[in-house]
Amino acid sequence: MCDTCGCNITPGNAHLVDKKSVEVLTDLLHENDHQAAHNREHFDRHGVLAINLMSSPGSGKTSLLEATIEALGEEFSIAVVEGDLETENDAERIRARGVPAVQITTGQACHLAAHMVHDALHEMDLDGVDLLFIENVGNLVCPASFDLGHHVNVTLLSVTEGDDKPAKYPVMFRAAGLMVLSKADFLDVIDDFDTAEAERHLRNLANPAEVLTLSVRRPDSLQGWFDWLRGKVAEHRDGKEMHPRIQPDGIALHKAG
Repeated sequence: MCDTCGCNITPGNAHLVDKKSVEVLTDLLHENDHQAAHNREHFDRHGVLAINLMSSPGSGKTSLLEATIEALGEEFSIAVVEGDLETENDAERIRARGVPAVQITTGQACHLAAHMVHDALHEMDLDGVDLLFIENVGNLVCPASFDLGHHVNVTLLSVTEGDDKPAKYPVMFRAAGLMVLSKADFLDVIDDFDTAEAERHLRNLANPAEVLTLSVRRPDSLQGWFDWLRGKVAEHRDGKEMHPRIQPDGIALHKAG
């Protein structure tokens, strides 16, 4: 847990949190939104579509990026910002594919914030970039509460995690502009994950986002993902104003979630 999103405030300790602490957290969230707006203006000036990838650890975000780079690397200019508590492992995997990647190591922070992305952009030349993927810290709660200046959220749910995750983690899945059911090759051996049930839980959150089922081990299953990306790039190039589905107050959402 960190001190910047309210995840350290729980029903059990809320009475111990003074008013000043809540005001500080609120100010941090407001400052984050201000920086996020600046980041989005920067992306828009450069014609870059920025996509925030969110999920629990190990859902296959980096593997999906590798497959995307391999398939669309000649069609689009791609760059990546990686977020992890420690190591440059994921950034190194992306760089090995010939794509620029900046690693953000957050230490104990359980999510990326707009100022972290802003600092990373100083290490990256966006001229000519079509698609910027921001791979957020693996966490099914806090990343959804922070606008990074991106245009759309993509939330991955590995079929090994259980089809009730949208019901258990509503903050994350309310924020999804697209839900990807990843590692679908395991459906051949897992008999307790129902893709229709996962989508039902998403709809119960009043989220109309498209749902894609795919596996990087089965290239034919990735076509829907590639087409979705092409469509979003086209919308952005046409001047459509794009924002994440929700830009919530983190403290309020953690209480509501």
